[in-house]
Amino acid sequence: MRAAFLAIALSVVGSIWSSGTAAQDVVALQRLAEPRTHALMRHALAPGTGDPANFALGDCTTQRNLNDAGRAQARAAGAAVRAAGVTVDHLLTSQWCRCEETARLLDLGPVIEEPALNSFFRDRSTAEDQTEAVRQLLASLPAEETAVLVTHQVNITALTGIFPRSGEFILVTVDDSGTLEVIDRVPVPD
Repeated sequence: MRAAFLAIALSVVGSIWSSGTAAQDVVALQRLAEPRTHALMRHALAPGTGDPANFALGDCTTQRNLNDAGRAQARAAGAAVRAAGVTVDHLLTSQWCRCEETARLLDLGPVIEEPALNSFFRDRSTAEDQTEAVRQLLASLPAEETAVLVTHQVNITALTGIFPRSGEFILVTVDDSGTLEVIDRVPVPD
């Protein structure tokens, strides 16, 4: 039965990701169903670095946003999670427009804003507190629930030491104290 499910999942995901997804990526995404396993996702492709000088939270016209390739990337990432048969209990996002749009396009459930996921690229003074808040948030979730957190490169790097690509999933487990362990990386094609 598991082999049949895996074959169907590979077929669906292969048709979604034109470049083809390796079987190991589908298996990695299926690990999200394991207890205390979650995904940190860097927002999908939004060309550029940082935000314009006139950046204002809540005003997408002042922010760096997803392009068409980024929107397609976010849709493909959500389809891959669904094809892997994973139910997402919590879909949390930074309040930046590129993260919120990525989360909505994943189409994995209701999107909830989480300020601890906001970028600290411009102001590193909040990095430590935000990073600890995310650790504690994940540690507080029931073991059987799965969360996908859509955030920024700096936030993921602070949590894991990894510099993720746009749209990449970093799969982690977390213990009761908030200690994270990276268990896999799942790239999403540009």
